[in-house]
Order: sequence, then structure tokens, then C-alpha cells
Amino acid sequence: MVTPIRRPRTPRRRPAFSLRQLSVSFGVLAIGVTGVGLTLRKAVAAAGAHPGPAVVVGLVVIMALAVLPHRRAARTAPHGRTSAASVTVAGDPVLAPPVEEVAPSPVEDIDAPPPEYVDPRPVEFDDYTEMDADAFEEAVAWLCERDGCAEVQVVGGANDLGADVVAVAPDGRSLVIQCKRYCADNKVGSQDLQRFGGTCFTVHGADVAAVVTTSAFTEPAREYADRCGILCFDHDDLVGWASGTGPAPWE
Repeated sequence: MVTPIRRPRTPRRRPAFSLRQLSVSFGVLAIGVTGVGLTLRKAVAAAGAHPGPAVVVGLVVIMALAVLPHRRAARTAPHGRTSAASVTVAGDPVLAPPVEEVAPSPVEDIDAPPPEYVDPRPVEFDDYTEMDADAFEEAVAWLCERDGCAEVQVVGGANDLGADVVAVAPDGRSLVIQCKRYCADNKVGSQDLQRFGGTCFTVHGADVAAVVTTSAFTEPAREYADRCGILCFDHDDLVGWASGTGPAPWE
């Protein structure tokens, strides 16, 4: 720590006593007192002769004496406003408290799917058997879109006339698929194929018609499908298509 060096102060010289200056000062004071006395005497005499103007002059003097202290106080008051950032107290600056910074709110990921979104892709390919009918149709539509089909739509419902998924194959042909989410001991029969065969070409205008199931087909169903040109995709064919080890229905 560096100790400041104080410079010695220059001693002030006291003025020498002067009798002449004292006499002059008393003379000036006596003349002033005499003049004020004469002025007051004339003022009192004038007030006796004309009381109205004297009262007015007296009031003006009193008001001037009352206003004078207030004007002096206003002149000595500091001008301007004190800065909020820094205040000086007894010569030391006191800084205002810092402004607390608010952390920005986290930005939501606009690409994240909504909470109700269900990914149609199964964790394992055999999970197709655990889906309900609607989820199975969505999964088959996703496979079509994955492998290059365009205009993929799920149209299954009460009045679907045998079509559950429609799309345009990569080679431009119209694709119509019927989805059968059956358990392993419930095979797709010939009657299912006959109902689909009556609408897939004439009503839906399919170039490629296929029945995709999580189960298997009966022999009569396969024979009818062969005669009508309908492709049969059983559980093994579906797993091969999903895993990429087997062909798609339009290939």
C-alpha cells in the first residue's frame, strides 16, 4: 500500500494593525448611521402627512424581505437529477445494485412429434401380430412409403370395398392392398380373396393387387389368387419385406 505524501501548507500572513484604516472605517459607519436616521425621520414625517402611500411602500418592503430567503435557498439547491446508476455519499461513489439477468426460456423442438403420435414402425418385425387392425394398416402404408411409393393413403373403413392401402408404385403402377391382421391359427380363406378380387380391379382400378396378412392363406385362397392375379403376402413374406430381405408386393 502506498502512503500518500502531504505537502506542507504555506503559512498565511496576518495583516498588520493600522490605526488609519480603523479611523476611516468608523467614519464611514457614522456617516451611514446618520444617513439612515435622517431617511427614517423623513419617512416618518411623510407617512404622517400621506399615510396611504406609506402603507403600500411598507408592504412592498416586507414582501421583498420575505421572498429573499427563499430565492437564496433555491439558488443554493443542486440542479438536475441524481443518476440512478451512481450516487455519491460523503465523497465515495455508491453503485446501484446490478440488474438481474433472466435466463431465456428453452426453445421447443418444432420437429418433435406431438405426444399422441404413434410411430407405425414396429420395434421388431414380429410385432405386427401385436397390432390392432388400424395400426397394422398404418404399418403397411409406412412400408410402401419407405420403399418409394407415392401418394400413399390409408383408406380402410366400413365402406372401403376391400381396399385398405392405395398408392402409386415406384414404376408408376396403381397399387391396392388389403390388410388382414389375423392371429396365427386364423388363416385367410378363399371367401376373403373372392370379395377382394371382385373390387380391386374393377372398382379401384388396380394394376397391382395384394393381400398382406400376419397369418397364412388356405390352399383354396391361393388357387383363387393365382387365377385372378392377386399377390398373397403371408407372415413370412411380410417379415422379409419389412426387413429388406424379401421383395415388396409390386416387385
